[in-house]
Amino acid sequence: MKVAIAGKGGIGKSTICAGLALWLAEQGRQPWAVDADPNTTLGYALGWPEELLAAIRPLSEMRDMLARRATGGAEGRALFALSPPVADLIADYAVERDGIKLMAMGTVTEGGAGCLCPENATLKTILRELVEEDADILVDMVAGLEHLGRGTATAMNGLVAVTEATAPALRSVGRIQRLAEDLKLQPVVVAANRVRAESEIDQIAQEVAPLPVVGAISYHEAIRAEGVFSGPAGAAFRREIGALAEAIDSALAE
Repeated sequence: MKVAIAGKGGIGKSTICAGLALWLAEQGRQPWAVDADPNTTLGYALGWPEELLAAIRPLSEMRDMLARRATGGAEGRALFALSPPVADLIADYAVERDGIKLMAMGTVTEGGAGCLCPENATLKTILRELVEEDADILVDMVAGLEHLGRGTATAMNGLVAVTEATAPALRSVGRIQRLAEDLKLQPVVVAANRVRAESEIDQIAQEVAPLPVVGAISYHEAIRAEGVFSGPAGAAFRREIGALAEAIDSALAE
């Protein structure tokens, strides 16, 4: 699977992305986990040790280097390459542990309306290179889809919109769906998160129709303290995330 995982801020995208990566790694599939959120929490959600996470620096913080890469080192930014060389950046800034490769991209805010800045051109090229890998790619997005230009989106298998049964979260699904349609990123499927009752799944299904709800993750407060696959809550989460992963694979294969 090569999917973007999106949703309202704080909805649990990183937890679900980490869970999917851990489950896929357990199946021997060696996934890439790409943290495209400026908060860079995916490594923590994976439960990786602090000393390893301290070595991870989002590429977006290295604006001068990214700009030089896109402009060829030329003064000024009037002209720049839409596909700068990035293979060495992928090799140098990816961190691997337990069969999972993690890269933190972050977000560079564009300088003005309609501006495609060199920094974002480089970040988008990195993502486009990654999705060409013969591996599972999970991209933990910000609420928008800033890193997904058309060239990148066409290489993705689909998008997973994460939501809970609240009005702000459900409204975000509609916005994400429209952005995905603009980018021709299909299919879009929905994962229900923090579910406390079966009725919430029914509510979400009604609100997001005709998008399919392919899985549901129960509310697990203890996961925050114990880790996504640790303790009784982690075991239940693991079963649910495995079912979600299989459902996503099935939806992408249709």
